[in-house]
Amino acid sequence: MKSGLIVLGVVLVLMGAVFTFQGLGYLAGSAMTGVTLWAVVGPILAVVGIVLIVWAARAGRSGDAG
Repeated sequence: MKSGLIVLGVVLVLMGAVFTFQGLGYLAGSAMTGVTLWAVVGPILAVVGIVLIVWAARAGRSGDAG
């Protein structure tokens, strides 16, 4: 379960980075390119992914101590 949440968090961070770069116009070739919405949604996804990774890592550590 812990590793699955970490993988999900990493996927969210990567998606957030791609969405951000597409929204800012750095990655071309998509309908998302240059659209401000994706420049806002991307960092939100990335932050959610980071929070999920940290939460899963901490939950795993506290479970080992008990």
